[in-house]
Amino acid sequence: MLRRRHLLAVPALVGGAARAQGAWPQYPVRVLVGFAPGGLTDVLARVMSTRLAAHFGQPFVVENRAGASGIIGAEAVAKATDGHTLLMGHPTALAIAPAFAQRLPFDAERAFAYISLLALQPHLLLVRDGAPWRDVAALVAAGRAKEGALTFASSGVGSVQHVQGEQFCAAAGFKGVHVPYRGSAPTMTDLAAGQVDFVIDGVGVARPLMEAGKLRALATSNAHRVPALPDVPTLAQAGINGVVPGSWFGFVAPSSMPAETVRALREACVAALPSAEVVRALANASAEAVGNTPEEFRGFVQAQIAGFRELAKRTAISFD
Repeated sequence: MLRRRHLLAVPALVGGAARAQGAWPQYPVRVLVGFAPGGLTDVLARVMSTRLAAHFGQPFVVENRAGASGIIGAEAVAKATDGHTLLMGHPTALAIAPAFAQRLPFDAERAFAYISLLALQPHLLLVRDGAPWRDVAALVAAGRAKEGALTFASSGVGSVQHVQGEQFCAAAGFKGVHVPYRGSAPTMTDLAAGQVDFVIDGVGVARPLMEAGKLRALATSNAHRVPALPDVPTLAQAGINGVVPGSWFGFVAPSSMPAETVRALREACVAALPSAEVVRALANASAEAVGNTPEEFRGFVQAQIAGFRELAKRTAISFD
């Protein structure tokens, strides 16, 4: 398993030293996010961009390209030719879509230069605070009582949340109705308002509404309990197995990006991870920092794709 020890692999670099290595970046760098603002993909892109801008002496400008479960943003980066475009990568477009979708506008295993896996985030099974289900067993009983009685939200067709929701329903023995959104933040709003019944999503996007008493966590899909939520059991402890644990986040670029630029970006990312604002953003999401090498990140994604392809063989989930 990838561990935080990778953070120690490269010493922090000062901005002037990084710029002395070459002319890149020559002008502002675009950082695309394939989802609406508010989720950890967006938050992490923004705090990392602030650090990278200070490191390289050029603005790193975040653009939200929500739609098609992150595929629109990933396609824009895969086809970018300016040498100054990055993607805050997420498993939806880079690992799930290649496994489940029959047609993609890019080859996830060849279109990108993988820079560094930045963080891993656990997910929670969430309901609105006023919902009648106080635990997983009660929610499952409601789902089994009448087919299609429960709705679950996700940040889009083919998203991690979609896969998790379908896996949960299958493992629990009932058929739920999927309601896709254009990002995690709007799913939280509608869940709190009672427009949908449950969602499995990240700690970071759920935490503000949980602290406001509007959402309640019934379980975590993580392999172990979330330290910040010790009273919340895992799905496995509640008798539900086979749900993928959560999300990951990392920077990727078009495959045409020179190797020396990839290395410089990786070093800057590793130097940024221990900074106060990044540590705070990850802590708010109960996420674990990683900071591995381009080679390790590519291998990680390839293993994810292989795992989701095996899952695709065993399920009737379709994203086309």
